[in-house]
Amino acid sequence: MATCDAPREPPRQALREPMIRVIAMPADTNPSGDIFGGWLMAQMDLAAGNMAMRVAEGRCVTVAVDAMAFLAPVHVGDEVSFYADLISMGRTSMKISVEAERRTRFQTATVPVTKAVFTFVAIDEDRKPRPIRQDFTRP
Repeated sequence: MATCDAPREPPRQALREPMIRVIAMPADTNPSGDIFGGWLMAQMDLAAGNMAMRVAEGRCVTVAVDAMAFLAPVHVGDEVSFYADLISMGRTSMKISVEAERRTRFQTATVPVTKAVFTFVAIDEDRKPRPIRQDFTRP
């Protein structure tokens, strides 16, 4: 009989930290029981927006989403991690790649579920484009 205190290998640490991590809930499903693609896209926009505001040191708006790809379904109860990377920057805009991975509640292995590139523009208090400092380095 196996005991509960049997030694186990500790979970591996991710090489990078997610911008956000959420649990998919029943309210986020479509009639087939899978998580809505729109819910995933909204979470991706939040992750990209978080990165954009760090880079621009202020308010930003999403102006485009390119190359959205849904690779695998997300199920209720899955933990979904969203990773954001700055891929290019202009005077007032930036492109941020976002990748999402899911993990079931009882496992450590992850599965890529979606990816896209978001374009943001930094804006001022009058909602007009403003310059971004060009010396950003990710902490």
